[in-house]
Amino acid sequence: MRTRPLKVALLGCGVVGSEVARIMTTHADDLAARIGAPVELAGVAVRRPSKVREGIDPSLVTTDATALVKRGDIDVVVEVIGGIEPARGLIMTAFEHGASVVSANKALIAQDGAALHAAAEEHGRDLYYEAAVAGAIPLVRPLRESLAGDKINRVMGIVNGTTNFILDKMDSTGAGYQEALDEATALGYAEADPTADVEGFDAAAKAAILAGISFHTRVRLDDVYREGMTEVTAADFASAKEMGCTIKLLAICERAAHGGSVTARVHPAMIPLDHPLASVRGAYNAVFVEAEAAGQLMFYGPGAGGAPTASAVLGDLVAVCRNKLGEATGPGDSAYTQLPVSPMGEVVTRYHISLDVADKPGVLAQVATVFAEHGVSIDTVRQSGKDGEASLVVVTHRAADAALTGTVDALRKLDTVRGVASIMRVEGE
Repeated sequence: MRTRPLKVALLGCGVVGSEVARIMTTHADDLAARIGAPVELAGVAVRRPSKVREGIDPSLVTTDATALVKRGDIDVVVEVIGGIEPARGLIMTAFEHGASVVSANKALIAQDGAALHAAAEEHGRDLYYEAAVAGAIPLVRPLRESLAGDKINRVMGIVNGTTNFILDKMDSTGAGYQEALDEATALGYAEADPTADVEGFDAAAKAAILAGISFHTRVRLDDVYREGMTEVTAADFASAKEMGCTIKLLAICERAAHGGSVTARVHPAMIPLDHPLASVRGAYNAVFVEAEAAGQLMFYGPGAGGAPTASAVLGDLVAVCRNKLGEATGPGDSAYTQLPVSPMGEVVTRYHISLDVADKPGVLAQVATVFAEHGVSIDTVRQSGKDGEASLVVVTHRAADAALTGTVDALRKLDTVRGVASIMRVEGE
């Protein structure tokens, strides 16, 4: 074993960063044995140096992150501060000064992954980011390495624990959205401002990363179609149960049937109760992968939290340190296919549409005609009503999103349609 330690700079010492530092200290001997050399925490960059950080030598703490990554003796920089800047500039500086990088920054990787990978390659360094997608769940490395010889056609998953907790609570207790959100906040699953989670921004960043790795192409955050889950109601869950389904906020990345393009999207969807993702409860994450040779694979576990995320960071740290000792680098960016990302309008799936209509003869015929005129085939129809008002639930066969949008726009113009109560995609069948 090499006796000279590999030096690690830690950028950020919040929930995740403090756990990374703790594990590096308490498991130092095990990490050294696994890597082949000791690892030493050489500096910790923070915003508030006066804060007491248990287990961390105060002499290591600095507010000058730039100076820390420029030191020249740093082997690996661990970035867990999040956001675009200053994280992006610090990572680029780390590469320029000889350090490899381990990051948990999903937003940055989704937005600027191509540039970061190019910089890492230019300087002969590693860029690893297992913790950016699904916390402790090993997913990036299996997609990037274990399935490198296979062809992945679809990745569909629950990649945000906050939203899954809320939807699971609505499903299991009949609670409304706000009630379930309040409980998630009280338990610490939701931030004071939950927008990034409930509006799908967090999941969209992860979808961009997953699509890029899975299909060997460039997929940026702006390429991902996104819908939040704030409009999901108890009535939607009741309709889902009548269909033998539940509702999840899904990140879905697909290769087109013709193979010439890909799609990436995040939105609520009904999935059958017998689908493996339907049984994912609470704040857990799960990702379902469909590959040509390997078939169907599912990855499941805690997708957030200090300790689970730190576990993924330390896994990357071990891999990067091993590469450093072997004077090699691991897998880099793979975007050789250069496939275009198709717009949401071309995505084909099933739909569940709930309409408020007048309760009188001929309404169903009018509605059916509109669907037929837009080339959307109806699978089932359910109607109920009294006192002049009725509810009409239509479930379609598979149709393009653009065709469905045109259908709904035309339905809104019918005098007999009082309103569109909800539209929900049906996935996983």
